[in-house]
Amino acid sequence: MKTINYKNQKLEVSKVVCIGRNYVEHIKELGNEIPSSMVVFNKPNSAISDTLYYFSEQCRFEGEICFLIHDAKIEAVGFGLDLTHADIQNHLKAKGLPWERAKAFDHSAVLSDFVTVCDDVSTLNMKLTVNNVLVQFATYDLMMYKPDTMLSEIQSFMTLEDNDILMSGTPKGVGTYNIGDKFVGQVFSDETLLVEKEWMVEAFIQ
Repeated sequence: MKTINYKNQKLEVSKVVCIGRNYVEHIKELGNEIPSSMVVFNKPNSAISDTLYYFSEQCRFEGEICFLIHDAKIEAVGFGLDLTHADIQNHLKAKGLPWERAKAFDHSAVLSDFVTVCDDVSTLNMKLTVNNVLVQFATYDLMMYKPDTMLSEIQSFMTLEDNDILMSGTPKGVGTYNIGDKFVGQVFSDETLLVEKEWMVEAFIQ
């Protein structure tokens, strides 16, 4: 089983629950419609990775604030990259088919270490730089669905196990990337840095 790091422990994760289309400007940049209800999809344990791989020129990064769940509540926060095969996803969307082939592939949930979440999650914000250029920035206020709403909606039809990960959606600024690119993901409480992770993109060898 793939694990994440929290308090110097390796925790096994049952699943990664992802929220899609949670930032209006991101919805606009991809030409999608604002959904009438929260978009939810899952990534399996095999998707978890601490290495950022290059898969193809159509593979897109999406930086996100991520939450570690314990006792059905948010326990900790980290930074994650939701990788997407954009060409496959566009084909599936056009056909009205599920997204798993585009979203749930191995190594598609690239996660930092996790740290205990701050008392006030409304202070959270994230930054992602690629090759020292800021490409994504988001605050709590920009989320269409706040963390409490996400938990309530998910738990209305699915059990959240201890150590499950919630990826809360990506803001505008998603894009493709290349081998050798340097990514730095950060999560803050106001201006206090909570967690930071650097990745250098590696070639994927099966």
